[in-house]
Amino acid sequence: MERISWKQYFMAQSHLLSFRSTCTRLTVGATIVRDNRIIAGGYNGSIAGGVHCIDEGCYVIDGHCVRTIHAEMNAIIQCAKFGVPTDSAEIYVTHFPCLQCTKGIIQAGIKAVYYAEDYKNHPHAMELFEQAGVHTEQVPLDREIFAKFAYVNE
Repeated sequence: MERISWKQYFMAQSHLLSFRSTCTRLTVGATIVRDNRIIAGGYNGSIAGGVHCIDEGCYVIDGHCVRTIHAEMNAIIQCAKFGVPTDSAEIYVTHFPCLQCTKGIIQAGIKAVYYAEDYKNHPHAMELFEQAGVHTEQVPLDREIFAKFAYVNE
């Protein structure tokens, strides 16, 4: 039996996390990894105990839902909350990070960003990643992996 690659494994984890998203505009998942070990995960949703977009709709200002915290920031904050270092880690995200998440990723010391889908890729975000020496790479999710492994395990 062929094993799933590390990149596909972590990208699949990020897609699974995106199923927890409470934003109706875009579901995003993020997985932070160090030494091929998952150290945190996040999805876009409201603050703990807050109102969710799925319950009351998105709160949109200037074309952005301001009710939610992005998946990347939720994962980084989870590390901060529990004292898990992010320096030299990697992050796998379902969509290319927004400009604000790009800044957070850089400040957290994350060294690589793997993303499945382009999403409003901001030119300045790409420039910031390059300036900071953060490797970025598109890793589309191989959806056939799920079908293959589901079939093998029946």
